[in-house]
Amino acid sequence: MGGAAGAAVCAPMVNRGYFELGAQSPRAYSRRAVDLVRDAMVIDMLAPLNLDLDPNAHAKPLTAKAAEEFKVSGITGFHCAFGMSGPDVYAETLAYMAAWQGYCGRNPHVFSLIGSAKDLDQAKADGKAGVIMGVQNAEHFRTAKDVQTFYDLGQRCSQLTYNSQNMIGSGSTDRIDGGVSDYGVEVIEAMNKTGMLVDVSHSGDRTTLDAVELSKVPIAYTHSNCRAIAGHPRTKTDEAIVALGKKGGVMGITGVRMFVSKTDPTNVGHMVDHIDHVVKLTGIEHVGIGSDADLNGYDDMREDQYKMLKAAYKASYAFREKIDIDGFDHPRKVFDLTEELIRRKYSDANIKAVLGGNFRRLLGDTWK
Repeated sequence: MGGAAGAAVCAPMVNRGYFELGAQSPRAYSRRAVDLVRDAMVIDMLAPLNLDLDPNAHAKPLTAKAAEEFKVSGITGFHCAFGMSGPDVYAETLAYMAAWQGYCGRNPHVFSLIGSAKDLDQAKADGKAGVIMGVQNAEHFRTAKDVQTFYDLGQRCSQLTYNSQNMIGSGSTDRIDGGVSDYGVEVIEAMNKTGMLVDVSHSGDRTTLDAVELSKVPIAYTHSNCRAIAGHPRTKTDEAIVALGKKGGVMGITGVRMFVSKTDPTNVGHMVDHIDHVVKLTGIEHVGIGSDADLNGYDDMREDQYKMLKAAYKASYAFREKIDIDGFDHPRKVFDLTEELIRRKYSDANIKAVLGGNFRRLLGDTWK
C-alpha cells in the first residue's frame, strides 16, 4: 500500500473488520479508518520531529524504533517548528535550520525535505515523512529582506509572534495587544511576495485580525483551538475564525490539553468538538490538524525537561498535570482522530480534507 502507512497494516483481526497496525499495537482500527489514512494526504501543521530539549538532540542517531513510528503514523507532512528568540536569534535560527535539515538528510530512509507542495505529493508516493521547516516566531528577520534569505534556506512557514510582543506585533499572553506594527506590515508583504506562509497561532487577538486583513493571500492558524470552547488566551475567537475562513485560510486543531477543554477528562472527542465548531463557523474547507507535539507527545518527555518546559511559560498558560489529551498521545493518534470523525458521520471526502487536504491546498496556493 502507498503512503506513510504503507507497510503498517498486518493481518486483520477476526473482529468485524478491525485491524491491528503492527504487532506491537495495543489498538485496533476499522477498515474504513485504515483506508482513509492510507489514501489521504495527512499533514500535521505543527509537529516537531522530536521534543527532546537537549541542544544536541538533532545530532543523535534516529533509532529503529523512532523510524518505525514515523512510518506507521500515517502522517506525510510534518511542520517542524520551534520557538526562537533572544539577542542572538538570527545566528541561532541559522544553526537551527541547518541542524534539523541535516538531521533529515542523515536519515533519508525516513525523511524527505519539503520545498514545494509537489514535494509533499512525492513524499506520500515514496512513503516518507515530509518535513516542512518553520519557525514559531519572526524575530530572526532583522529586516524584511531576511524573509527571502530564510526562504532560500528552506523555511516555508513563520509565525509573526510567539506569546510575547516583538517588533512585528503582540503575543497571545500580552496584557495589551497593539496589533501589527509598521514593520510587521513590511514583513507580511515580504512573506506574501516570497511565498512563505504567514502563521499567527501564538499571536494576540488584534494582531491576528490585522494579519488576516493585511495579507494579500490566505494565512494559517497552524495550531490553535476555539476560545468559545476552551476559553484559553492561546485560542482563537469566533471573530478570528470567521475572518480566516473568509480569506481562505486554514486552522489546525491541537491536542494540547488546556487548549482543548477547561476540565478533565480531556480526550479525542473534545478535540473534535473544536473541528465541529470551526466547520459550523466557516465550513469544512478551513480546518485541519496542528497537533503541537511530536508523535509521542509532551507527557513522555524526560522529567527534568518536562518541568523546565512548563516553567518557561506565564501562569496564564494554566498547565494541568498532563499536557497531552487522552487518545492523542501516541504515534498512531491520527487513526484515533479518524475514528472519531467517522463516529460523527463525517464523509470520506470531508475526513480527508481535515486530515490534510485543506492544508495541502493552502500550501499549494501560498508557496512559490
